[in-house]
Amino acid sequence: MAPFPVPPASPFDKAWRQWLNDGVIPHTAYAVRSVAVLKDFDTAPTVAKPGIEVVFRPDPSVYDGRFANLAWLQELPKPLTKLTWDNAALIAPATAEKLKVTDGDMVEIAAGDRRLHIPVWIAPGQAADVLTLHLGYGREKAGRVGTNLGFNVNVIRTVASPFTLSGVEVRKTGERYTLASTQDHWSMEGRDLVRVASKAEFEHNPNFAKGAHAGKKLLSMYEPHKYTGHAWGMTIDQNVCTGCNACVVACVSENNIPVVGKEQVLNGREMHWLRIDRYYSGELDTPDTHFQPMPCQQCEEAPCEVVCPVAATAHSDEGLNDMAYNRCVGTRYCSNNCPYKVRRFNFLLYQDFDTPQFSPMRNPDVTVRSRGVMEKCTYCVQRINQARGEAIREERAIRDGEVLTACQSACPTDAIVFGDINDPKSRVAQQKASKLNYGLLDDLNTKPRTTYLAVVKNPNPALAPAKAPEAHGGHE
Repeated sequence: MAPFPVPPASPFDKAWRQWLNDGVIPHTAYAVRSVAVLKDFDTAPTVAKPGIEVVFRPDPSVYDGRFANLAWLQELPKPLTKLTWDNAALIAPATAEKLKVTDGDMVEIAAGDRRLHIPVWIAPGQAADVLTLHLGYGREKAGRVGTNLGFNVNVIRTVASPFTLSGVEVRKTGERYTLASTQDHWSMEGRDLVRVASKAEFEHNPNFAKGAHAGKKLLSMYEPHKYTGHAWGMTIDQNVCTGCNACVVACVSENNIPVVGKEQVLNGREMHWLRIDRYYSGELDTPDTHFQPMPCQQCEEAPCEVVCPVAATAHSDEGLNDMAYNRCVGTRYCSNNCPYKVRRFNFLLYQDFDTPQFSPMRNPDVTVRSRGVMEKCTYCVQRINQARGEAIREERAIRDGEVLTACQSACPTDAIVFGDINDPKSRVAQQKASKLNYGLLDDLNTKPRTTYLAVVKNPNPALAPAKAPEAHGGHE
C-alpha cells in the first residue's frame, strides 16, 4: 500500500516552526522611544473626590473571567472571604456600620450616570471607605457553567480609570442576596488552633508551640500500635502557606471530587477533601491573616473508627485512616465524631456514570464514589501504592520524597511535606522533631499524623508588636 502523500510545507509553516523554535518573531519589535520623567511628578497635588473609592481587582479564582466556565474554580472558596459561585463588594467593618449594611445586603454603586447593584461582604482588614470589586463575573456568554453568575462590575469601569474609581456614591437598596460561603465564623472560640509568636517570644520560650499540654502524658484506653514498616505522616508549615488554594484544586483533580453547586454549598454539603481555614488575629480593622490547610488528620486514635458499625473506616498497618466505600452504609457517625470536620458525605448522586465523555477526565486510580457514602482525604494512598510497586520491582525500599501527595506536589511554597516518619532522615521526620511542630486540638488525645509548624514572625521593631491570635479568626 502506497504511503499517504504528505503535502510540502508552505513558506508560512516553515517560518512558523522557526518562530516557535526561536521564541520570537523577528522584525516585530516596537521602535525605541525616549521618555523623561516629569520634574514635579512627585509634588503634584492629588485631589481626592468626596465619597467612596472603588478598587477593581482580578478574582482570585476565575481571574478576569477567562476561567469562569471551570466549575472547579467556581466552587473553590476564595482565600479571604470563602465565597463560592459569586462575587461581592468587599467592605470594611467600619464602612458597613456607617452604611448600616451587613453580609448579603444589596447596594447601589453610582458613578456619574453608571449604576451597579451588587451585594456586600464585610472583610476585616479592608480599607475604610473603599470597596473592592472583583472582575470576571456577570458574563452573558461564558459557557454552560460560567454564564450569568455573579455581577458584572465592568458597567461602572472606565477606560480612563480601569482599576480605581473615586467619588462614587453607595446606598443600601433594602434588597438581599444569598451568598454561599464555606466559612463564616470569625472566632476560634478560645481554642489554640493557630499558634503564633514573635522571634523574641520564641527565643524566650522555644516550646511555645507545644501548648498548655507540653510535657504532659494524656491517658488513653488504647494500646499504642507499633509500626514495624512505614509510618506515613505529614507536616504543614504555616509560616509559608499563602492560602492560594492550589492544593485544594490538586486534591479535587486527583481524587475525582465532584462539584455540588451553589445550592448544596449553602446546605453545607461541599465535597472538598481539603479545605483551607482562614483566621484573623488582632484588631478587626487591621488584622493579621493566617491560613491553615485542613485535610484528614489521620489520627492514631481516630474517633471515627470506633463508632463505625460496619468497620468502613479502619486503621492500616502504616498509620492511614482508610475508607472502604463499598462497606459504608451512610450512618455518618464518623463525621459526627470527627472533631476536625474533614469527612464529606455524598448526599446526592453528584457523579454522572452514564455520559462516556466524562470517563476520561477521571483518575482511574481512584474509586468514583456514588451516593450515600462517606469520603475523605486518604494521603493519596494510590500514589503510595504506585511507589511501593515500583520499589518492589526494583527490589529496593521506597525513597524519601518518592511519594508526593497531590496537595504537596501542587504547593508553590513547599509548605506541605509528606513521608515516612519511621525514617529519621526523612524531611517529615525532621520537621516533626522541630520545636515548632504541634498537633491540632492535641488536648483531645487523637494523636493526629498531620501536624503543623507554628508561625514565628520577626517584625520590624519600629512597628507595633504582633498580637497572639485570640479575638478574630475563622472556623468552618
